[in-house]
Amino acid sequence: MGQTGKGFRGGRRRLLVAATLSAALGAVELPAQAQTLRGKPRSKIGVIGSGHIGGTIGGLWVSAGHPVMFSSRHPEELKSLVDKLGPLAQAGTVAQALAFADVVLLAVPYSAVPELGRQNDWKGKIVLDATNAISPRDGAIVDEAKANGIGVTTAKYLPGARIVRVFNFTSAATFQRESNRTGLLMAVPMAGNDAAALMQAGRLVRDAGFQPVVVGGLSSADRFAPGGKLYHVEGTEAEFRKAMAQYPAP
Repeated sequence: MGQTGKGFRGGRRRLLVAATLSAALGAVELPAQAQTLRGKPRSKIGVIGSGHIGGTIGGLWVSAGHPVMFSSRHPEELKSLVDKLGPLAQAGTVAQALAFADVVLLAVPYSAVPELGRQNDWKGKIVLDATNAISPRDGAIVDEAKANGIGVTTAKYLPGARIVRVFNFTSAATFQRESNRTGLLMAVPMAGNDAAALMQAGRLVRDAGFQPVVVGGLSSADRFAPGGKLYHVEGTEAEFRKAMAQYPAP
């Protein structure tokens, strides 16, 4: 009974934190794109995995005024990307991007996550985890992510990181097309256990031209990963919340 009660209270606390963050994020008026950073400090962002998702979201942040370092094992291959984006964009190695960044966007194949964890120090870094575990591309780690939850699995392999699952629920083409769209913005779901990291992630979701919606803690991240009922739910905040209510957490 005692353990059950503690678990219930802990679950309620996590839900209250998520609800409070969602309310706070929703209460902030979204400024026009040209004014998005007025009066706010810019975030130095490192992008690890500069393919479709990393290149697209990183490019949206550059357009909003953030300095972004795109990384690769072969940074010279990113020259055309950074040249196109202008002086706020630069290329470097993974180690250079981590040293440069206040916030990291992780957008690599999921099978690369354990190696990245072994080779780099993630302690204290806010990591926006846009990865997805996909069979057969990613191998055995897909089974681990399905068994334990993808958010929890990322946290295992990146010890000390302050992880927020975000930017993984739809395609790069959709993010590019729907950013800063006319009318109500497209909702982008987030999940994390660190309240300050969620707030920072929410600001960057807004700066990319979307409306952040906190789904819950890291254990809720499977709800909008591939196979989850909220994957590819592309709509306004109200429409996304309706889907959340229609398909509650198991």
